[in-house]
Amino acid sequence: MGVQGLTTYVEGNRQFLQDVKFRDSRLVIDGCSLYFRLYFTHGLDQQHGGDYDAFARVLIQFLSALAACNIQPFVVLDGGMDPSDKKFATLRQRLQSKIKEADNISHGRNGSVLPILTRDVFIQVLIQRGVPLVQCPAEADWEIACLAHQWNCPVLTNDSDFYIFDLPGGYMPLSFFQWTNLSGKASHRYISARCYTASGLCHWFGGMNRELLPLCAVLIGNDYGTPKDAETLLALIDVSTLGRGGGRGRGRAPSSRIEGLLMWLSSFSSPAEALGEVSRLMGEDGGGGKRGQRGGLSSQLWAGMQEYHITPQSSLARWFSGGKAAPVGRTSGLAQLPGCLSQAAAQGLLSPLVVDALVMRRVLLVPQVENSKLPSSHCSARTIRQAIYGILQQRGQAQDERVQENISQGIRGGRGRGGRGRGGGYGGGGRGQGSFTQQGMYVGNSFQQAAGVATVQAQGSSALICVEEYDRLDLNLKKNQVDAHPPRTPICLDTLGQAPVAVCLGVLYEVLGVKESSLAAVPPHLRLAVAVTGFWLREATPTPSQLLLQALVLGMVYGELSWNNQPGATHYQYAVPQINWAAERHVWAGLDRQRVRPGERRGLDIGAAHSFSQWQACLWSALSLNQLLLLPLPDIHLSWLFSGTLVHGLIRYLKGGRAAESLLAGGSLSAQLYSSLLDAVRSCGSKVHPSASSAARRGRRGRGRGRRGRRGGGRGARGGGQGTEEINNRFALLMSEEESDDDW
Repeated sequence: MGVQGLTTYVEGNRQFLQDVKFRDSRLVIDGCSLYFRLYFTHGLDQQHGGDYDAFARVLIQFLSALAACNIQPFVVLDGGMDPSDKKFATLRQRLQSKIKEADNISHGRNGSVLPILTRDVFIQVLIQRGVPLVQCPAEADWEIACLAHQWNCPVLTNDSDFYIFDLPGGYMPLSFFQWTNLSGKASHRYISARCYTASGLCHWFGGMNRELLPLCAVLIGNDYGTPKDAETLLALIDVSTLGRGGGRGRGRAPSSRIEGLLMWLSSFSSPAEALGEVSRLMGEDGGGGKRGQRGGLSSQLWAGMQEYHITPQSSLARWFSGGKAAPVGRTSGLAQLPGCLSQAAAQGLLSPLVVDALVMRRVLLVPQVENSKLPSSHCSARTIRQAIYGILQQRGQAQDERVQENISQGIRGGRGRGGRGRGGGYGGGGRGQGSFTQQGMYVGNSFQQAAGVATVQAQGSSALICVEEYDRLDLNLKKNQVDAHPPRTPICLDTLGQAPVAVCLGVLYEVLGVKESSLAAVPPHLRLAVAVTGFWLREATPTPSQLLLQALVLGMVYGELSWNNQPGATHYQYAVPQINWAAERHVWAGLDRQRVRPGERRGLDIGAAHSFSQWQACLWSALSLNQLLLLPLPDIHLSWLFSGTLVHGLIRYLKGGRAAESLLAGGSLSAQLYSSLLDAVRSCGSKVHPSASSAARRGRRGRGRGRRGRRGGGRGARGGGQGTEEINNRFALLMSEEESDDDW
């Protein structure tokens, strides 16, 4: 969220920001603000699909700076979408804007688009580094504020809403957090920063009541919009009387609308008095704001102000204390994830796409830099998402009865029209005041509206429900109704936690259209990437060229070498006799030299960019499916898997007529790795492996498919998806069971 113009006003009046030497403290971090800030302020690639390895390095440097100053970070991430419709218009506008910006970038013009896997890389690095994190059910602002208030520590973010929250520990804007330039002696390092407090701002305006700041935010307008009659009210306020407040601005004209409004508000002793004046100016009956005329401006303003009301006890404080003491409770009839998935979601191990599809029946697809004259890159992965939607609708009998009970009782939040995106915690009137159970379930009044949104369209336990997808069509945002297609392999959402790994693996292989035998030669941590690449070969239009495939596989080899080249990295046990790591590092350096460098005048290869965006879209959806199935395949090391500037440089190299193998000369491991990976991808990409997409095209839908597809579970049972202790294959790769459990 954000309050319009407030950042400009505060930063233009430095008396509101106090210089601090920050060290030896907890720090609550707005995760979404942080990864946007780190990516965009370090000149990282956007045009070629992103450089995730470079982003991971920057993030690790940031975390190391905090550790050097004895700062303990606690990262809080936005999750799914607000069940209300209050923010949806804003989110649609932002998505439309990003579509235009992505097109600008593709033509070498200015724009700002975050590469699609940045968030996933961010979470992986935090987990690997042992940083405490939580993913909230919806927008995290309110949860962040409550946690920081209880802990009496500052918040690090770029969200101007935190100029409104009354936080005793203050708000540190990321733009003034100088973590790249540590100060002080070695044992007393600190980060120079600026800190804002609401009390400091109110002191400047003559000791204004801090409870009036939310009224300022609602009148100015935030991401939830501005009440319809707010402009009328602002016009009615006599500018000549704005200086009558008791602050230091008395007797002079305000420098901005925000300052004028603050001066006006400072003349009131309480929100009730200010809202009473609003009622008088607007001719409302009853006055008094909270008890004022239903639907009147004062009543709307009062409701909007509750977004900023902080509760004394934070559910996140319990979560970060281990979660064991969190109360267990579920409100009857709520649309909710099973406990195992709720836990995964809170840990950041379940994509918001899954939560949004279940709760909202609505998904926003992230714009990428691609050829805007062709269909969206996300079209190539539609069948994966259809399988996700289908699995989410495979509920148990008790849940189906609960759905029908909700419908009969009229619990609803609009027919799937809830506000989307990172919008305001699951709360009917605000940011949500629920809590996590010890299973990670977020409960409270806040989910009641979500329950209706998720269930009101259900026509019975056997009915399949469409999901609204918002995606690019040319340069416009378009809503598509996408059918759910459950996989043939029977699987129930409510008992996923008890499902054998082999069954979940069978579902994953079925949807991606690969045979387990095609992946037998691939170590576990690369199987999902190889399967997705085979899926991409079959499903992408235009069909990817062999040069594009070779560039991608070379990039994977580069990533494997990069991982083994990290200081302190645990080397995989390769069966290649007497690996010459010096020679492998030479191969790595040769690959790295092929990168597209900043400032090169050559234009973007838009065809390659579009195809690689399709591959990333397939991977993005497949990651969500793998997480929904509770990771039957290990997570991919994303920061080592794909680098946009590298693969685009490799395409240029290969188009020059040179062989891919020429880049691998002298590296016995890298050459064998490349050859075996390429063979595995081609096997997975063969048309003889029918995927869920081909079944979907034949129109096979409904529960009958599950009975016909039981062999999918058997296929998974033979492999299990677990770390294979010994792999005798052309890959010539031996990986221990211990190493297969590593985070990286």
